[in-house]
Amino acid sequence: MTNHQTAVRATYFSIVSNTVLAILKGIAGVFGNSYALIADAIESTADIFSSLLVLFGLKYANRPADENHPYGHGRAEPLVTFLVVGFLITSATIIAYESIQNIGTPHALPKPWTLILLAALIVWKEISFRKVMKKAIETNSSSLKADAWHHRSDAITSVAAFIGISIALILGKGYESADDIAALFAAAFILYNSYKIFRPALGEIMDEHLYDDLVVSIREVSLTVNGVIDTEKCYVRKAGMQYHIDLHAIVNGNISVREGHDISHRLQDTLRAKLPELANVLIHIEPN
Repeated sequence: MTNHQTAVRATYFSIVSNTVLAILKGIAGVFGNSYALIADAIESTADIFSSLLVLFGLKYANRPADENHPYGHGRAEPLVTFLVVGFLITSATIIAYESIQNIGTPHALPKPWTLILLAALIVWKEISFRKVMKKAIETNSSSLKADAWHHRSDAITSVAAFIGISIALILGKGYESADDIAALFAAAFILYNSYKIFRPALGEIMDEHLYDDLVVSIREVSLTVNGVIDTEKCYVRKAGMQYHIDLHAIVNGNISVREGHDISHRLQDTLRAKLPELANVLIHIEPN
C-alpha cells in the first residue's frame, strides 16, 4: 500500500468515527443535561468537516506534476491544514461563548449515566489518535497529523467533561456550572492544539529547515555513489508527503563534463532508490 493510500484510508476511518461520535454525544448531551457533552458534539461535528477537507487535500496533493505545477500539487496539504486549524478555532470559540453564557444560567444537573458514555469515548478517541498519528508519521503527512490531533483534542474535551460532570454530581445543587466550566477549559485546550498543528504547516509553506535527519541520510547515501567524494550544500523542501532536494556533490575536478553528468544521474537514481520519499532531486556538481 502506498503512502497516499494509507493516508486516505486513515482519513476515512476518522470521518466514520467522528460521524458516529457526534451523533452519540449530541443525543447524550441533550437528554443527559450536559453542555460539556454538547460542546464535545460540536467539536466532533467540526471534525467531520475537517476530515473531509483532509481527504480532499490528500487526493489533490497526490495529482501528478503538470506544465503549470512542475513540482506537483503537494503544497495543497499544508494549505488544507490551515483550513483544519480554522475549524478547530471556530469550534473552540463557539464552545467558549456558549459555556460562558451557560455558567450564569440556572439549569439541571447532568445525568449520572453520561459518565459511562464519556469514559468509553475517552478510551476510543485516544485509540483513534494513536492509530491515525501512526499513519501520519509513516506517510509524512502534515494534514493527517492535524487530523490525528483532532482525535486527541476530542479525548481531552471528553476528559474535561467527565471531570466537570463528576464535580457537579458529587457536590450537587449549586455546582451545576462545573459542567460548563469544564467545557471552557476544553475550548482553551483546543486553541492550544490549534497552534501546535498550525506551526509545522507554516514551516512547510515557508520552506523552513526542519529535516536534519533526512539531510544526514542523504549525505550518507551520496557517499556510496562511485565518483562522489563528498557533499556540500543540501536544501530540503517538503511538499505533501514527499521532499524536493537541492544537493551540491563534490567530484574530481579533472574529469570531463560528461563524466560529471553521469555521476550526477547515478547519484539521483541512487538517492531515489534508497530514499523513496524523495521526489525532485537537483544535483549541482562541485569540482574538488
